[in-house]
Amino acid sequence: MQPIEKPRVTGRARDLVIGLDRIILSLARHWLLFINLLVFLYVGLPFTAPVLMQAGATGPARMVYGLYGGLCHQLGYRSWYMFGERAAYPRDVFEQYSGVDPDDLFAARAFVGNEQMGWKVAYCERDVAIYGAMVLFGLVYALPGVRARVRPLPWLLYGLIGILPIALDGFSQLFSQFPDSVALFAWLPYRESTPALRTLTGGLFGLANAWLAFPYIRQSAREIEADLAGKLARAGLRTD
Repeated sequence: MQPIEKPRVTGRARDLVIGLDRIILSLARHWLLFINLLVFLYVGLPFTAPVLMQAGATGPARMVYGLYGGLCHQLGYRSWYMFGERAAYPRDVFEQYSGVDPDDLFAARAFVGNEQMGWKVAYCERDVAIYGAMVLFGLVYALPGVRARVRPLPWLLYGLIGILPIALDGFSQLFSQFPDSVALFAWLPYRESTPALRTLTGGLFGLANAWLAFPYIRQSAREIEADLAGKLARAGLRTD
């Protein structure tokens, strides 16, 4: 019985496979650069909304608000502001400055600012801290010699540093603001977190996520790089 030969990839199909292999190889070699750029763009784009509003380009600004509206609550009293009297307007002063009832979540979400208050960043204080911390960790992780020494954050520390603070701050705020008719949480005293606490807990969460994930990504990327480089070398193709 004759052995079945594997079909050989030739012509355009072969060129396509080689091209895809080279792209994946490049991603594996420069994964940290791509992730840092992606997170930087994600964290940076919401800041263009207040800049555009200040410049009078309300159409493009509202496109940014709309884009991030599906990713963040964008409540006006839990967001940063630019070009105004203050950088943030906590709940107790938000109504005074904006004339918007904080309990009207749709109005508080739709409010983007005014000339006195400045213009709202397109996502909340906590999200700014989360993704900003990931960018900072990525920049440090890119320094020569750092990657080889950093190990994944242990799961216990991930829970204590990353999950517990943000859960306590976020859920205690959420449950304390449930209507009195929800007897399960009626005993909780009402509380609203602060910009400082949201920044601290969000930053710890972002830092812990990056510290946990990046070393694992590095290990996987190195394995993919070695596999594809060997595959291309066996085919007599350059891998640099």
